Amino acid sequence: MTASIRTFQVAIDDDALEDLQRRLAATRWPEAETCDNWDQGVPLAYSKELAAYWANEYDWRRCEQQLNNWPQYLTEIDEIDVHFIHRRSSHEHAMPLIISHGWPGSVIEFSKVIDALAQPELYGGDPSDAFHVVAPSLPGYGFSAKPTKTGTNVEEIGQMWGKLMARLGYDRYVAQGGDWGSMITQSMGQTETSHCAAIHINMPIVAPDPETMDQLTPLEQSALEGMAFYNDYDSGYSKQQSTRPQSLAYGLADSPVGQMAWIVEKFYAWTDCEKDGIKHPEHALSKDELLDNVMLYWLNNCAASSARLYWESFNNPNLAPIDMPVGCSIFPCEIFRSSRRWAEKRFSNLIHWNELDNGGHFAAFEQPELFVKELRDCFRQLR
Repeated sequence: MTASIRTFQVAIDDDALEDLQRRLAATRWPEAETCDNWDQGVPLAYSKELAAYWANEYDWRRCEQQLNNWPQYLTEIDEIDVHFIHRRSSHEHAMPLIISHGWPGSVIEFSKVIDALAQPELYGGDPSDAFHVVAPSLPGYGFSAKPTKTGTNVEEIGQMWGKLMARLGYDRYVAQGGDWGSMITQSMGQTETSHCAAIHINMPIVAPDPETMDQLTPLEQSALEGMAFYNDYDSGYSKQQSTRPQSLAYGLADSPVGQMAWIVEKFYAWTDCEKDGIKHPEHALSKDELLDNVMLYWLNNCAASSARLYWESFNNPNLAPIDMPVGCSIFPCEIFRSSRRWAEKRFSNLIHWNELDNGGHFAAFEQPELFVKELRDCFRQLR
């Protein structure tokens, strides 16, 4: 490891955990919603239930130990200290892979897939599919430092990831991402073409093809309906974070329940969590898993810095063509979905396409086995 890369271990002070307990105990609760579902946000009863679990049963030290089981590092790139997990495979032929999360996620999303990607033979796979896994925290997220000036947008982060992989000695690698990670990965498909051999995304950002509007497939019709629902009922968070992230952050940085609700509502809206006709985030993920992710925001006071990525990038998506090999996995409960023919308008070298039956926006977290298989199937073609 070079001098510019420092080892890192998560070690949260007891004072921070005691402060969290005090704040949870002092929560001033609003009145209950006037509907009998999640249409107005996280219901009061569930917020109280999850907060009580957080205060009385949740164990941060368990999560901390899980993170510390993987080699973690910090390195300064473009004046920002970047935190990353670097799980090298024992197989020297392994393919270097950088995987990127988004909002409201974190490296916790990859906790169920890192080892399976690095050591396939321990999880029913073939050693020839092994990856050296690099999982960074986005600037302003988790244990990465917060940008102190404007300009840290998805294009800048994509170039930072190229510098990170070069610093690690990886001359040829592949990249994967969802949510903002998808945007970052697609940006790498435009700027990092000398070293990034291919990309895989589970939320391809493409424009619906106007020429198909008179003959839409069922998936395309459903995708358009999903976009309309998002714009009308599900995009308030993005309007706020892309225009006034600082104003929002005063509330979220001061109230753990506020931060929890702001994040967990999206795990209700965007996961594949319907069971017997009832949607609930715990049909997809456990209380511990939901709170592990929330803790990376709360403990690092990331409400403002994470939201600022929307201010930097949300209103200026780059939809320019990508010529390098691209793989796409379309999960049924993803926010934005595409058909293959729409995707082919932007991705001229589409090497992998699969429409899955289960899973949502947080694919690696919700459906780790499916996610791992998708990456193996996609990138196997480049080995």
